[in-house]
Amino acid sequence: VVEAMAGTLCGRIAADPGAKIKGRVVVMKKGLVDVTDGPGGLLYSRYYKFLRRGVSLRFISSTHGDPENDSKGKVSREAYLEDWILKFPSLAPQSETTLDISVEWDEESMGVPGAFIVKNLHHEQFFLKTVTLDDVPGVGHLHFVCNSWIYPAHRYQYDRIFFSNKTYLPDDTPPPLKWYREEELSILRGKGAGEVPMMWDRVYDYACYNDLGDPDRGRDYVRPVLGGTTDFPYPRRQMTGRRPSKADPRTESRLFFANIDVYVPRDERFSSIKFSDFIADTVKSLGQLVPPEVKAAFHKTPNEFGTFSHIDDLYDGGIPIPDVSVGISRYIPCEFFRELFRSDADYLLHYPVPDVIKEDRRAWRSDEEFCREMLAGVNPAVIQRLTDFPPKSKLPPLLFGGQSSTIKNHNIEPFMNGLTVEQAVKDGKLYVLDHHDTFVPYMTRINRTETKTHASRTLLLLQDDGTLKPIAIELSLPHTTGNQYGSFSSIYTPEDQTRWHLAKAYVAVNDSGHHQLVSHWLHTHAVMEPFIIATNRRLSAMHPVHKLLKPHLRDTMHINALARQILINAGGLLESTVFPGKYAMELTSMVYKSWNFNEQALPVDLRKR
Repeated sequence: VVEAMAGTLCGRIAADPGAKIKGRVVVMKKGLVDVTDGPGGLLYSRYYKFLRRGVSLRFISSTHGDPENDSKGKVSREAYLEDWILKFPSLAPQSETTLDISVEWDEESMGVPGAFIVKNLHHEQFFLKTVTLDDVPGVGHLHFVCNSWIYPAHRYQYDRIFFSNKTYLPDDTPPPLKWYREEELSILRGKGAGEVPMMWDRVYDYACYNDLGDPDRGRDYVRPVLGGTTDFPYPRRQMTGRRPSKADPRTESRLFFANIDVYVPRDERFSSIKFSDFIADTVKSLGQLVPPEVKAAFHKTPNEFGTFSHIDDLYDGGIPIPDVSVGISRYIPCEFFRELFRSDADYLLHYPVPDVIKEDRRAWRSDEEFCREMLAGVNPAVIQRLTDFPPKSKLPPLLFGGQSSTIKNHNIEPFMNGLTVEQAVKDGKLYVLDHHDTFVPYMTRINRTETKTHASRTLLLLQDDGTLKPIAIELSLPHTTGNQYGSFSSIYTPEDQTRWHLAKAYVAVNDSGHHQLVSHWLHTHAVMEPFIIATNRRLSAMHPVHKLLKPHLRDTMHINALARQILINAGGLLESTVFPGKYAMELTSMVYKSWNFNEQALPVDLRKR
């Protein structure tokens, strides 16, 4: 009754003449993690829902152009979502509501719908998931996948348009839709330099990594701009439009450390559940980090492990976590708290015990486990077959002198099961994990900080059972009089077990740092962001390649923005935990100089290695 009265007063149930196409619209409301409105804002929203017309859709013909509008597709009358007042979606994140819609559509004069314009007359945004029209003449079901946040209409200076699921290359686009296709791409490209995007904008544009340093805080927080120069090449990132810093106009000003509201286009941001996972995992990680940091502050060597038992202590103690996986979890009201107490570990405030040491705390020391983790661990894509012995360096000799390996035949043949080096190379049984060229150029600077480490090369023998056996480790330091004079290198073999275990630890540090900085951040996250930007700037949502790429680009831009804010920035978590320290991101720029897009396909990469 109330809805009938409201419809009569607000004009939503007018007896429109003409044929009707029925359809369904799937929407989601803001979840608890997204709620920023106070009680007054929420009340205002209810007023809008009751007294305003709500959400309207106008469908655009893909077959019939309007001669009075430059032959653009004809546009239908406004159709409003029905039952909006009565069907309040649940506040639980990701809950959906299906609303009916009835569209006045004359087949003879309008043809087949190919797109629609949506207008939100409410006070708050909502998530438009899909629109489906039933019994479209000559077509049957017509589906529109939207997956986009729709802000109130007054936030936009343009129409929000969505196209049907049919794909078209640019030249094959139905003529009535061509203008709409190009106009949408123009909106996504934005206005160019100087634009300051707001949260509801959908501008995709490029910027250099000039937001990692914070020169306004002092010299210790100055970092080079990455990208745009031959000295520091780098993939582009999404622009934010923030003002320059006061101390250096080339560097973008930074947000307060705890502020993670870095601009990315709204549809690139995490979903409510994903963001709840992110925040809860961050809180749990901090809970694991704080106790050992507090203990270390009162230790005579606060940044070092005195004994192996200190490492074991990381996995002991903590607060038992109740198992909420069954029964009780459904009564926890917020996704954040459900994720926080998800029982993927037995205790809060301590690190979960790795499987490899659950049975034996010294299992990691074996050579078998050392090699297994090279292939089954976090950084398996660096090891390569050795085709030339000893391993050669690719660093320029004029800058770095002789950097080729000093490992000799007599160092490794006693551990090669009777094979000679020449036989092993010929049979493809010698492999190398080579981090030498990556870290040597920065080793002098790194070792001037609190960190002390070496660059490593590790030789491995492929055995008859298909496993690898480490047979030699070379640890190198730059010449004390300058990089141009080469390196000092030491060779370690299994013959001296004490030094051998220490050498393996240095290799593990190199491999972990390479994983975090190069394999994970640079080669996975950073290099993808320009493709995300380009896809949205240049490929219409109607383009078949856009539809193929879209699922694989999800969430990457937002996690990269959060990383720039709290992880890879000057003084951030990565500089505090990964051994290159303040030189970490600068080092990745040097590695990027040799990155080649054509070598990234898995078959090509495997053949290369």
